[in-house]
Amino acid sequence: MHTPDTGGTAPALPVRDALRTALAGLLDGLPPRQAVQAVDRLIANYRGTTPTDAPVLRDRADAVAYAAYRMPATFEAVRSALAAFRAAEPDRVPAAHVDLGGGTGAASWAVADAWPAGKHTTTVLDWAEPALGLGRELAVRSGPAPLRDARWQRQALGAGTALPEGCDLVTLCYVLGELTEPARHAVVDAAAATAEVVLVVEPGTPEGYLRVIAARDRLIGAGFRIAAPCPHSRACPIEPGSDWCHFAARVNRSSLHRQVKGGSLPYEDEKFSYVAAVRSAAHEDAQPGPRARVVRRPQLRKGQVLLDLCLPEQGLGRETVTKRRGALYRAARDTEWGAAWPPPDQD
Repeated sequence: MHTPDTGGTAPALPVRDALRTALAGLLDGLPPRQAVQAVDRLIANYRGTTPTDAPVLRDRADAVAYAAYRMPATFEAVRSALAAFRAAEPDRVPAAHVDLGGGTGAASWAVADAWPAGKHTTTVLDWAEPALGLGRELAVRSGPAPLRDARWQRQALGAGTALPEGCDLVTLCYVLGELTEPARHAVVDAAAATAEVVLVVEPGTPEGYLRVIAARDRLIGAGFRIAAPCPHSRACPIEPGSDWCHFAARVNRSSLHRQVKGGSLPYEDEKFSYVAAVRSAAHEDAQPGPRARVVRRPQLRKGQVLLDLCLPEQGLGRETVTKRRGALYRAARDTEWGAAWPPPDQD
């Protein structure tokens, strides 16, 4: 990681719009029935609980269906997680990013969006050649420079996973659920052995949360501290089985997205769980993070806002911000699920 670079040229389109452009027309030439069948099978895998030891994406039809069905939501979830990480660690800018299990590259698009003026390199590693091929095609078609120049390499995920030397940011996004438990541990350990920053994102389900917590524990054991979403690096205060920590990102659906998902609303909310961890030197262990994180959607009442928080010392708690608190009340009305609390200008 290096200090922010204010030079460079931003992409002609915002990254979100460039991704939408790249996805447009993906289903051209693919029989509608085949596309729907591929999407249905992928939904079953995505929502299922049985890990595999083989790629979920078998051919180009699968890869196209996955890209149309999942890439916009994955992009927004990773984008949201990276925004929280950047707020916690504003001086970190990746020089080399590895998208481990990156498939068609949604997380790499989100990294390019997070640092649009950056000059990082990107390597996408995945075990599904159809996903890599389509990801490369989308990147060349409309991607920003780090994606157009990215390396797309086939790599087995699990024991023996090898990462390029010198990568300082590793993303592991929506991939752990495809792996057996030993393979999950192996890829998290491979990331921890190489990177300065590791971001893990999983679906915002009880199972996805447990996978994130298991990865969080391994990263802390490897000498990392938690930058987001947790305001501490101690054990998660949520009792397993009673609840789960997750957040939401708004996804604006394109006509293609609505067609593939069979929906009519112009948006959806992608629920996700995540952890962003930073390799920690001994003198950094006590480095303060946000005072708290908003872990549920704020509840607006007449003259007050109820905030459910994860706190560094107390664990889970609720704060009631009343109108008589002036600027803090106005900040509470504007705060969002997943935000740090209080805002920096109110701390």
